[in-house]
Amino acid sequence: MPTPPDPREFKRPDSVLVVIHTPDHHVLLLHRCPPFGFWQSVTGSLAPGETPREAATREFAEETGLLVSAGELIDWRLTNRFPIPAQWRQRYPPGVCHNSESVFSLCLPAPRDVTLAPAEHDAAEWLPAALALPRIWSWTNRDALRLCLRQPA
Repeated sequence: MPTPPDPREFKRPDSVLVVIHTPDHHVLLLHRCPPFGFWQSVTGSLAPGETPREAATREFAEETGLLVSAGELIDWRLTNRFPIPAQWRQRYPPGVCHNSESVFSLCLPAPRDVTLAPAEHDAAEWLPAALALPRIWSWTNRDALRLCLRQPA
């Protein structure tokens, strides 16, 4: 009989999305390593005991190599709830079918070089928002980008 998975190995169905942009509406997109192969903003699941703001700050540093204080991130007080794609559900506790995603953003004065986490991303690009939007695979990421860019810098 197989050993059941350790509950501590499951991902929390709570994540963050951090849209990084400039005042002139250039957006940082990261390309997920295969087998995923899609473009996105900074994202990540919350660790046990971590708040969304703490996770957003941590994920920003891990995925870009840049440091930011938690207070510099804008918390949009927006939580998206969406179904977890079937092919990824085994990463979550049994019966979990939806994820809750808290939206944050950061406006940098100009594009900056980033250092990627090679296990997660294999490319990064700063693009004008009009070119970034069609590349983004997630509807929540596209909606968050549109929301963030309506806000004056």
